[in-house]
Formats: sequence, C-alpha cells, structure tokens
Amino acid sequence: MNDLLAAELDRIDRRLLEAVQRDARLTTAELADQVALSTSPCWRRLKRLEDGGVILGYHARLDAARLGWGVMAFVHILLESHRAELGAQFEDAVLRIPEVIACHNVSGQYDFLLQVVARDLRHFGEFARTTIRTLPGVKEMNSSFSLREVKGGLALPVS
Repeated sequence: MNDLLAAELDRIDRRLLEAVQRDARLTTAELADQVALSTSPCWRRLKRLEDGGVILGYHARLDAARLGWGVMAFVHILLESHRAELGAQFEDAVLRIPEVIACHNVSGQYDFLLQVVARDLRHFGEFARTTIRTLPGVKEMNSSFSLREVKGGLALPVS
C-alpha cells in the first residue's frame, strides 16, 4: 500500500492514532468503542494506518533509572568533514551502540545530536572516551546532562 499522508486521515483515523498513542495495549474492541466504530471497521482502519506507514510500531516505555541508567546525556558531535561516506560510516557505527538511544543529523554548529544513557557520570566519562570519541570522523564532542525530564514520551499531535 502507498504511504498515507496527513491529508488522507479523517477524524476517526486521528482519534484511533490518539488512542493507540495513549495505550497501545488496547484491544481492537476497546479501540472500536473509543472511536465509536464496530470491531471489523476499526481493525481495517488500524491495519490501513499500519500498512500506510503512519503507525511504525508499538513500544513499551521503560523507566531508565529503574534499569540502572542514572545519567541521560545529550551529545553534540562535529565531524571532521562533510564527506558523505564519513557521515554514513558515523551513522552505521552509532546504530550498533545500545547506549545511544537516539541520533539526529542536525543543522547548526554541530552535525549530530546523540541521546545517550549511562549508569553514572564515571561510566559516561569512560563511554565518551572509549566509544563516542572513537567513532569515525569525530572532531569535536560537547555534552549536556539532563537534570530532570520535564516532558518525555513519543506521542505526536495528530489533531
């Protein structure tokens, strides 16, 4: 199926998306009840949203601190050059590092922004020296640390 665009989504599609973002564990019957549809049409709409690339997957949100990840760092990376092959090598290497939980190619002074978890500051320091600084093409690294999460999650506005 072709990728769906926002313009192709109606009010019921948007209500379905809001509901699954709040609770992806709802059954089709529960979703249908929330959006005032019967079960079969609700399932078909959900399947259309999945097949159309609007719903990319279903995830559990975990508590980093309870899993022993006491530090959340945001690391700006400047590469030594803008050669496409160097950027691709950097991106491929980052994809293999579990502690990097998000990576964005950004505009501005830096080339990439990494979101990194670490057990504690000592662990982050060691990780930065032995892993991040050794990634292909890293010229400069600048880190900031989250003092507390004010708003988190993955929910997108769909209205």
